[in-house]
Amino acid sequence: MRIVALYGSPRRWGNTAKLLAEAVAGARGAGAEVVEIVLRDLKITPCLEIYACKEHGRCALKDDFQALAESLLQAQAVMLASPIFFYAVSAHVKAVMDRCQSLWVKKYWLDHKPLGRLDNPRPGLFLAAGATRGKNLFTGAELSVKYFFDTFGTSLWRSLGYRGLDEADEILQYPEYLAEARQAGIDLVVEVRKNQK
Repeated sequence: MRIVALYGSPRRWGNTAKLLAEAVAGARGAGAEVVEIVLRDLKITPCLEIYACKEHGRCALKDDFQALAESLLQAQAVMLASPIFFYAVSAHVKAVMDRCQSLWVKKYWLDHKPLGRLDNPRPGLFLAAGATRGKNLFTGAELSVKYFFDTFGTSLWRSLGYRGLDEADEILQYPEYLAEARQAGIDLVVEVRKNQK
């Protein structure tokens, strides 16, 4: 079983990175192979909306996106962690989302999959942390992640959002959050196995 874990924070060891590291540890402990990818380390140009992907369903821009897209398409499950900036995901995550327009074009325009079904068999886990405590703090990000995951055949299986976290190590004051993230990694492996039966 191969899971891809995307670290979406500009901080290498911020709150969301620590949460994702726990989920990764849980998944590995349950027997999965986990490929960890730190998005800030990749060279990914924003989408230029030239629609060259309409011909073959592949993005024409040459950078690290091609290898990342292949990893996402081949994974049996995906984990994504991002801090919340202005009720949305980080710029690193958003750049990847926008480049996945090429996968959307292939799926819905070239392969003619029915729009709106979102019946994707592979599970995806989203972990997020935000500084404020607003009721709708994670709503926009979760919607974006839901449709981002859909481009590579993954459903938003579980979303865990934590409020009131801003400084890099604040998550360490909440061991129950870290434990929940670790358990989510274990549960993700169980879900993949259940879907494989």
